[in-house]
Order: sequence, then structure tokens, then C-alpha cells
Amino acid sequence: MEGTVKCAANFVPLTPISFLDRSPVVYGDRVSVVYGDAVRYTWRQTRDRSLKIASSLSRLGVSRGDVVAVLAPNVPAMVELHFAVPMAGAILCTLNIRHDSAMVSVLLRHSTAKVLLVDQQFLQIAQGALKLLSKTGDKLPIIVLIRDPVQEFSSTNPWERSDEHLDYDGLVATGNSDFQVIRPKDECDAISLNYTSGTTSSPKGVVYSHRGAYLNSLASVLLFEMQSSPIYLWSVPMFHCNGWCMLWGTAALGGTNICLRNVTAKGIFDSISRHKVTHLGGAPTVLNMIINAPASERKPLPGKVSIMTGAAPPPPHVLYQMEELGFSVTHSYGLTETYGPGTVCSWKPEWDSLPRDEQARLKARQGVNHLGIEEVDVKDPVTMKSVPSDGKTIGEVVFRGNTVMNGYFKNPEATKEAFRGGWFWTGDLGVKHSDGYIKLKDRSKDIIISGGENISSIEVESVLYTHPYVLEAAVVGRPDEHWGETPCAFVKLKSGSRTSPEELVKYCRERLPHYMAPKTIVFEDLPKTSTGKVQKYVLRKKAEAMGSLTKKATSKL
Repeated sequence: MEGTVKCAANFVPLTPISFLDRSPVVYGDRVSVVYGDAVRYTWRQTRDRSLKIASSLSRLGVSRGDVVAVLAPNVPAMVELHFAVPMAGAILCTLNIRHDSAMVSVLLRHSTAKVLLVDQQFLQIAQGALKLLSKTGDKLPIIVLIRDPVQEFSSTNPWERSDEHLDYDGLVATGNSDFQVIRPKDECDAISLNYTSGTTSSPKGVVYSHRGAYLNSLASVLLFEMQSSPIYLWSVPMFHCNGWCMLWGTAALGGTNICLRNVTAKGIFDSISRHKVTHLGGAPTVLNMIINAPASERKPLPGKVSIMTGAAPPPPHVLYQMEELGFSVTHSYGLTETYGPGTVCSWKPEWDSLPRDEQARLKARQGVNHLGIEEVDVKDPVTMKSVPSDGKTIGEVVFRGNTVMNGYFKNPEATKEAFRGGWFWTGDLGVKHSDGYIKLKDRSKDIIISGGENISSIEVESVLYTHPYVLEAAVVGRPDEHWGETPCAFVKLKSGSRTSPEELVKYCRERLPHYMAPKTIVFEDLPKTSTGKVQKYVLRKKAEAMGSLTKKATSKL
């Protein structure tokens, strides 16, 4: 339009770095980070420390576009590094602390990380990865040790006891707080590299941009109904989707990060009571941990405590019990590729008068797109047309908008496939209701096809979760010569509870069509990722190893 211009006065590339520029001015003396009794920083101190770390990384040779990897749990260093690494112009790569040395070596090689900062608890994992890299002739990253100020870790490792290695506290002590921040030239430049959590056996590198991280940080705090200076308990791994972007979001609001190295029900209740926590997050497994905590570990909530759940579809029964304890549950849905939360089950006032079990059923839906996502839909993956909004027709969930990843690092073929037709195809199957809210039915690879009928493992699991003795449940397909495959349930019982496979099968048959009820029940602990997702590919392998349940000639099911 005539008379207008795009210039430095009206355009600055969006980046969450700007949140930490503002916080020391507006919230300078407010507490930013708390960790045990040893650490308590203000936002002014957090910015000062982040600048010093950024300057020290630059002195180590880190420059624009380099990757800096971190292997650490929810400790203060993780808060600082989410700002310090992009301040140095680099790309932050947070690694899953449950990975073994072999996987860490693969990801270090793929990411070409120049520096690896490692928490002392995971030092041996990192050193094992370095040995594997050295055998293949790969260039080794510079190692920086993050020592824990609260917890002691016994070690006979001479490297850890040496005064010659690089130390995280040393980066802070020798850094320059007047460091000139290296800001993105383009807001679509990469800010972080996140490897998918491993519910499949082949993680992919998801690239986030400064723009997407900025927008999703604001969208996340809005959908979580956060106000100024929230007190956020870190029960979500900070390494997963950059903590659902809440690390940057708490800085925008001048909130307090309560760091929790080990997530337990006791630790959650103690932290809520001690620090007057207002918000926390967690996968349904964390919610399940809370509702099944023994009375000796529970403490009364000091006020309204909001909890955001995601990562896996929560059973309505679990949501109901969380509300009974006094928690206000926000249900979101997304993927690593959508910076974490992409939709929210926005609550409608007219639902307040419904029975509690009906409210839980509605809250279990994945909902509508948040403000950072332009659109979410359910489409037929063949015709690419939207499915009817009838709550029955199954299609694949798709997203498009500013908080969808840049793509998969070094994998243009996978990026092209994921973005076909101008949408991001999630691989999640769902339906769309008449009010526009979506509900997941399953991952496309987790749908069980038995005798030509599609069975949603999520629906079967939801019934199992209502059994008074069931703590956790996951359902996969077991090969069957007659039916193709049948539902096989892996179940973990509550402590002290006993029941039989036959009783659980009967329980499910009374509440589901018979073809949907599990034909096989296995009692054991469930393998999970660090974000609480059940690793169904592991369970599928176990089910396959069991062989066919019935033979064609003798089937009576």
C-alpha cells in the first residue's frame, strides 16, 4: 500500500530470546528458578547467567548455526540453556535422558553437535557415546559437565574428579555478561532440534524456528490460562518439545520454574504444598501416578492447581479422578512436529451442569486448534478430503499453521511426505464432531483390524482403566490365523491387587462389543518413553512373538 514500508522500526524477527530481554526489566527481582534448597535465582540473575554462558560457548568456537546438545533432566541449567544457546546464535538439541550410549552416539553424529553439555548423572552414558563415535572416526563434541548443587552422585570416574575438564559453573564464572547477543537474521532460522520421543524405533530430527517457538510459547500460556507470574512445576521433561515451549513461556510471564529432577507423586505433592504451585503438566501416566498415590504421600492443594495433559489420549476415568482431587485439567494434543500442544479441548460454560462422568468424556476429546495453529482437520488420506463431522467417520488428523515444524533435519523425503498437499499429516487417526472438536481413535499403525473390523486400541484401553485393579493398560494386535489379528492387552495392576485374565476379558466383554474385547491379557510393567508414552512397538514385537492365538481350522472365537 502506498506510503507504507517494512523497516527496523516496525519489523523485528520474532524470537523467544526477547522474553528474557524483557523479564529482568519487568520482573527483575521475581524468582525465576528454584531447585531444592540450594538454588534460587531471580529473572535478573537468570538473564545475566544466560549471557555469560552464551559468551563462553562463543569462546569455545560455537557460532551461528552450530548445534549444541544437552543431556540433562529438569535442572536449572536446562532453563538457562534454552536462552543461552540461541543467544550464541546456535541451535539447541536436547537429548532424551533415557537413551543409551548407542542412541546418543547416533544422535550426536546425525546432529553434528559441536558441544555436549551433560549432567553428571548421565556422564557414563555420554562417555560411552564418545567411545562409539571415536571408533567410527567421527569428530567428537566438546564435553561440559553440569554438576548438581543438590544431589550427590557417587562416581569413581577420574574424568569427573579431574580439574582439567570443562565445567558448567566455569562457563558462568568466566563468561561475559555484556556479551552481544547473536539474534536470528531470519525469524524462520532454526532455534532447536528435537528428536522424536521414540514410540517408534527410529527417531527423526524435528527443526523448530525462532518464529514458531515464539508463537507457540504465547499460544501455550494462553491455552493453559496462565496469568502473570505463574509458579510452574517441571513434571514434563524439559528436553521434550523444549518443555512444550513452557520454558520460554514462563519467561514471557515472569513466572517461577520449580525444577524437579525425579518425577514422583510424593515429589509433586510436596512441591505443590511447599511452593504454592499454580501450574504443572504431564502425560496421562503422570496423572495416573497422582490419583494412585498412597494417602501418606498426598497433601491438600493450597489453592487452584491447573494441570495440562497431553502426549497420549487420557482415559476419561483418569480425568474424572483428577478433578475429584481438586485439580483443574486442561487437555491438549500435539506432536513434536507441532512444538508440543497444537489443540486444546476448550471448555464451554454450558458443560458445567453436566454429570461429572459426562464432563470427563467431553474433556477427553482433543478439541480445537489453539491460536498458534491456523487449522486442524480430519481428512481421508487417499482423497485428501475432509471427513464428515459426524463423530464416526475416521480419517487422519492434519495441521497447518505457524507452529508446525520447519521439517525433518537431513531428511527431505520424510519432510515432503509429511507436508503433502500443504498439510502436516500426523499419522493419528480420529473423528470430527459436529461442534468441530476432534477426538483421536488411534495411531494409524496401532489400529487393530480383526475380521475386517477396525478396533481402536484407545477405546479398549479406556475400558480397562475403569477396572478398580488396573493401574496401566496398553492394547496391541496379536497375530491370528483366523481373524488376522485380535486385541492383546498388556496390563499393570495396582499394588496389592489380584485378578485373572479371564476376569478382565469378561469385564471388557460386558462393556464392549465382543470382537473389541481383548482375547489375550498379559500382566507386566509397560515400557515407556521418558514423556510417558507407552512404546507400543515393543509390545507389538512381544505380541508377534506369541504367535497366532487361533488356527483357521479350529477357531471358535
